[in-house]
This record gives sequence, C-alpha cells and structure tokens, in this order.
Amino acid sequence: MTDRRIPESMQAMVLERTGRDLVLSEVPVPEPGPTQVLVEVGACGVCRTDRHIIDGELPDPALPLILGHQIVGRAVATGSAVDVAIGSRVGIPWLGHTDGTCRHCLRGRENLCVAPEFTGYTVDGGFAQYAVADARFCFPIPDVYDDAHAAPLLCAGLIGYRTYRKCGDEVDRLGIYGFGAAAHIVCQIAVHDGKEVFAFTRPGDSAAQEFAAGLGATWVGGSDESPPEKLDAAMVFAPAGPLMVSALRNVDRGGIVVSGGIHMSDIPSFPYADLWEERTLTSVANLTRDDGVGLLELAPEVPVRTSVEVYPLEDANLAIAGLVSGETQGAAVLVPQRR
Repeated sequence: MTDRRIPESMQAMVLERTGRDLVLSEVPVPEPGPTQVLVEVGACGVCRTDRHIIDGELPDPALPLILGHQIVGRAVATGSAVDVAIGSRVGIPWLGHTDGTCRHCLRGRENLCVAPEFTGYTVDGGFAQYAVADARFCFPIPDVYDDAHAAPLLCAGLIGYRTYRKCGDEVDRLGIYGFGAAAHIVCQIAVHDGKEVFAFTRPGDSAAQEFAAGLGATWVGGSDESPPEKLDAAMVFAPAGPLMVSALRNVDRGGIVVSGGIHMSDIPSFPYADLWEERTLTSVANLTRDDGVGLLELAPEVPVRTSVEVYPLEDANLAIAGLVSGETQGAAVLVPQRR
C-alpha cells in the first residue's frame, strides 16, 4: 500500500567520508521491499554513536550513509508482506534486522546476532525526510508522546533500559556515570522503582548536576568524587574507560558495573583487589525487540518525560557537536521540514 503523495526525492544529511561533516543532499526517496515500511520522518534523535560513526571509531559504515537510529514517523508505504496501516505512527531503532537463525537468535538473544543490520550504520537511517525499515523491527509509539519527545526513547531509552535491567533486581543504591540522554531517562525509571540514584557528571558541571537532582537523584557530584555510600550497581554511559574503574571502586561487595556504550576508550589496568569479592564488570550490546516493547509500555506509566533540544535537519552537525560537548541537556532531536 502507498500514499500517492510521496515525492521522488528528499533532503538528507549524508556522511560521504568518515572524519568529515554531514552534507545536506537531495537523494531519492527509498522504496520499501516486501517486509519493509516507508516512514515519513517526524523526528530523529541524535546519539553519541552517530559521532563514533562519523569519526571512524565504528568500522566499515555503509558509505555514503544517512545516519540516525531514533526515528519516529508515519507509515506512508508498505511492502506486500507488511501488516502496518498507512498513517500509523512507528518508531525505528538501532537494531534493524537479524538473521533469526544463528545460535544467539535461537537462544532469544537477537541483540548478539552474527549477521545483523543496524539503522544509520549498515543501512540508511533517519537524518532525512523519509526512511525505510524492516517492519518487524519497528515499534508502535505511545500516543502520549509527540514525535520529538518520543524519539529519544528509541535508543537513549532502550539502551538505558537494557543497561538498568542488567544491574539486576537487588539494587537499592544505583550510580549513573555520564548524565546525558540515556541517563536522564533511566534515572526517572529508577526513581519510580524506589532506587536511590547517585549521579556522576563531568567535574564542575553544575548544570548537569542540577538537572540530575531535578529528576530525583539522591546525590550528585563529579566523576572524580566518591559517593557517601557504597553502591549496589553502577551504569556507565560516558565513553571513558577510566570511569569503569572508578565505578568499580565505588560499588560494594557483589556489586556490578555495566557499560551502556557501543564504543569506549581503553579501560586502564587495575588491581585485582578492586574486582575481588564477586564484583562484576560487564556491558550491554544493542537491544532486543522485547526491550522495545517493555520500555514503551513502561514509559507512559512512570511517566518518563524526555528533555529535548530540537534542531532543523540541516543543523545536524551542530546538534552532534552540542551533544558531545555536553552543552545539550537531555537529548538532541532533528526535525525535517515536511514537503
């Protein structure tokens, strides 16, 4: 099925070569395959992963590439095997496709698939007016969120949620290192669950610390500080390897430190005594469709309120720079001009 108003071409911010800024380009509107849906993009969140792709820290992007993997929009065309109504609102996340047959998929761990596709990395994403995606990996968006405020849930929210669940159920005191898009969402969930949240920001970043306190954090401070009490678990969202060691030293016996990033600088060596007494260092990778269903059901109940700074599509480079510098509180979101 197709909405006949679809144009032949669209504006997109394109990565032509790594190490270069994105370029505003006119490109063809993609056509959906049998299992795909074409979405008119209403908003697309900006993620630190986009910066890692631009800088070449994630290898072999599908150049030329349209980045963006936190997409919210309306279906305007579908393939023959798709049961998505034209006009319905959907979200497109980072995990865009899995083979469904590898040992990880068969064990219910599709986030570890050996032959995946990733939105805005191995296939084109949502820094554009239209995007195409495998309909099986899209999610319905709760009506309580507009497009811009829903977009951060599709990656910052999902990765934060998966990282939070990885911490386990026996957590009373939870540390969060790096208070950006993912942290500001998961902090609200943790507070809703009755956790004490200890927020660690860049040293001296009073704005981020006030932001965290306003979302219910029990204690706020710099990442160079120690909390007043030992933590049961800590999540690290900043891509700085030394923070994993700092967090490890701040968790109690049996504590767990979870990295929520796809890329991180090297973790420095540390004495075995810091790991002893059954402490754990681990990471999360990607997401599963179950994560998406779980978060999008939970978010309106909390309710999670996303803090967003909206940019026009053509200002994608500015949005990415603001996110990396820490000037953006919460999430940056691109909104393309409708045709």
